[in-house]
Amino acid sequence: MMEFALYCKSYRVDVRRARRLALTVDKFNADDIPFFISCPRSDLPLFQEYLGELKVTLLADEDIVLSNPLHPLSTFKEIPGHLAQQIVKSEFWRLGFAQAYLCLDSDCQFIRDFYKNEFLDLRGIPYTVIDECREILIPAATAKKQKVIDDFHKESIQVQQEIGRVGKFYNFGPNCPIWHRDVWISLDENFLKPRGLSFTDLILRHPIEMRWYGEALLKYGAIPLLPSQPFIKMYAYAWQLRKDRSDGLSEQELSQFYCGVTYQSAWEREMDWPSEGGNLASRIGRRLRRYLGRI
Repeated sequence: MMEFALYCKSYRVDVRRARRLALTVDKFNADDIPFFISCPRSDLPLFQEYLGELKVTLLADEDIVLSNPLHPLSTFKEIPGHLAQQIVKSEFWRLGFAQAYLCLDSDCQFIRDFYKNEFLDLRGIPYTVIDECREILIPAATAKKQKVIDDFHKESIQVQQEIGRVGKFYNFGPNCPIWHRDVWISLDENFLKPRGLSFTDLILRHPIEMRWYGEALLKYGAIPLLPSQPFIKMYAYAWQLRKDRSDGLSEQELSQFYCGVTYQSAWEREMDWPSEGGNLASRIGRRLRRYLGRI
């Protein structure tokens, strides 16, 4: 089993984005970290067409799902896609490829050379993305986005009460965390099995996979906690990107602090496969907002 890998869960609509990500991995992966992408089995020929010449191993989502006997495919296929992808990403460890993995999204892209020691210490322990979410909550307060703050508190309370941890509210994202298989195993052994639950049950109850991982790490201590800020800058809201652009913050400046960046796929629907999603009115509206700098 390798020490560390990159992993991305994708779909056919995102195949062009996945190719862009893979191209930046090829360009900037200074330590040649193995890279895996999974998609539904029916999408594999399309991904092979778009990514076949790149240095990436393609996997079927179904093989990941079936690695847990508590996830029958018949039940899994009934779960909405935005929830199913959380389950697939969180169960990748069961295939036994790597002790730890950086969990990427299709709309990520690397912006400079990156190295394994940015993600792991000398013992092979991953740095865990954890903070009090002030990078998002303070700008949200400034922008009068109280719902962002309220949702963060609500999600924190829900999972903490479930797992039985009392203390500060932490954020374990907002995207592209590193996950270690021992933490997932500790959640499985200490929380799921005694209650007769699967990870699907947790996601259907509270669909925040990064929070389940983070709370399990804090509760059971399967690996040492090595706190880290996010590795990849995520623009979760259009007002975040507008502010950085108005401040003159470019990807070159960002690269001093992040190895990559994520722009919401909804802002670049022209990259959808096979063609830009949405009806004519929504496409025109997106282009107008982009022209006005409102994304």
